[in-house]
Amino acid sequence: MNNTLPCPTAIRLSLRTNAQNPDHHLWNNHGTWWCHLTLHTAHGRKHRVRCSLKTASVEKARQKRDVLFARLHASA
Repeated sequence: MNNTLPCPTAIRLSLRTNAQNPDHHLWNNHGTWWCHLTLHTAHGRKHRVRCSLKTASVEKARQKRDVLFARLHASA
């Protein structure tokens, strides 16, 4: 899997959340939590990104997801 991201200044995070689902963008793959998101470039391309959050704890996974989203918002 290629986890190479486009230049941070050229991306926009596509973020749709469901306030009733605290685990949005998260899934558990055999005991390890992962995050899935879509990035859009200035040239109209999409990059689907999946990354392991390297934790078995859903609480830690939510925290790591929130930090990841905050970093992406700050770099856009």
